[in-house]
Amino acid sequence: MKNGWEVVIGLEIHAQLSTESKIFCGCSTRFGDEPNANTCPVCLGLPGALPVLNRRAVELGARAALSLGLHVNETSIFARKNYFYPDLPKGYQISQFDRPFSERGELEIMTSARDESGHARDWQPMKIRITRLHLEEDAGKNVHEGLPETDRYSYIDLNRAGTPLAEIVTEPDFRTSWEAYDYVNHVRRALQWVGASDADMEKGNLRCEANVSVRRAGAETFGTKVELKNLNSVRFMQRAIEFEIERQINLIEAGGRVSQETRLWDDRANETRVMRSKEEAHDYRYFPEPDLQPLVVTPEFIESVRRSMPELPEERRRRFMEQYELSFSDASLLTRELALADFYERAAKSSGNARGAANWLKSELLRELDAAGRSADLSPVAPEELGALVRAIDEGKISGKQGKDVLVEMFASGKGALSVIEERGLAQVSDTGEIEKIIADVLASSPAQLEQYRAGKETLFGFFVGQVMKASKGKANPKVVNDLLREKLHES
Repeated sequence: MKNGWEVVIGLEIHAQLSTESKIFCGCSTRFGDEPNANTCPVCLGLPGALPVLNRRAVELGARAALSLGLHVNETSIFARKNYFYPDLPKGYQISQFDRPFSERGELEIMTSARDESGHARDWQPMKIRITRLHLEEDAGKNVHEGLPETDRYSYIDLNRAGTPLAEIVTEPDFRTSWEAYDYVNHVRRALQWVGASDADMEKGNLRCEANVSVRRAGAETFGTKVELKNLNSVRFMQRAIEFEIERQINLIEAGGRVSQETRLWDDRANETRVMRSKEEAHDYRYFPEPDLQPLVVTPEFIESVRRSMPELPEERRRRFMEQYELSFSDASLLTRELALADFYERAAKSSGNARGAANWLKSELLRELDAAGRSADLSPVAPEELGALVRAIDEGKISGKQGKDVLVEMFASGKGALSVIEERGLAQVSDTGEIEKIIADVLASSPAQLEQYRAGKETLFGFFVGQVMKASKGKANPKVVNDLLREKLHES
């Protein structure tokens, strides 16, 4: 609810499936190649060229659908979606219409209100209805290069034409821009987690569109919706929705009327602007694709895909909280990607201290990884070596402060924890006999301070600790020093 207005948002996500070849031909889906290098008669739409469905695209589509809680239909139909645009050489897109690959899903996400700086608070579960996930081919790309005032030129790059997409459409269940933000992040993580899509928005293999409308609080009918395109980051999407909400409310309150249209997000001007009018719905003249048979998947195929998938992120987050007694925020952080969750479990097992491993991973190692632009699977510090470092600290071989320096050296050199500790001579002395001897020497050489302490000046305790640590060259175990020193100082 926003100042007497209710916001209604529905989302569409186009995720490129992580196949090596296109959905209906053998051309490469590799990103960054020379324009029009990865094309053939099929994806160029040349007469007589026939499509052949890529089995791997079906497998990854099933992974995506199952990760989002959708029902996979045993039979689905490909259809021709007819429209004319320069980057669509056939004059139609092979998609799905009335009999999609999967549908009727309900997904639970965690969402939160945000303060003005975007910091989350009070996470709550939220159910999102997913209408469908269907398979389709992507179009090409219109490219505009050069400066308008000099050598501006345009061309069409068809490398992307024919890449396999999963289009994921929700019901209009979102009421704030941050709910939409959390949903898209959830879907991105789920698709990456099960290996269905790289979901990299910078490379264009995950794109989202938002349908936004407003209505008076309590109204039953929806307002006029506006479609937002060109949302190439989740944060831009959230800002575009927020701007559009304010624009529509201000327009109606000033006596105006919202037009059904498609608008683009201009991130430089921080505003939406008109792309095209949609006063009348497009007539795409869908009809079944005559060159492709119905897609039939058996229950055995779906079950084999389900068995091949890893434990899903939300299930793993809940297990981390129960099995390792982690907080919601820590478990959520450690399951932000599959490689990180796997890394943590191996480190926790190696260390014998699940909470300690979590603390060192999230506070120290993740800082090094993020600064280096690396993911957990590319960490120079192996999970077992992080576990060894945690064990060394727990066993009193080094202090926590020394552990931070050791981890930095491990990250820089790739060496193991015990090797770095030995090379740098950091191993603490925990032998009580040796420490007792050092304490005896310190007390014998400080009779005046000892007399003052026993007379009641207990602030001198820190002085004695410092002298013992100095005499041991910093290697004495601080806990053992404190315990033994208190015992000796209180002897009569």
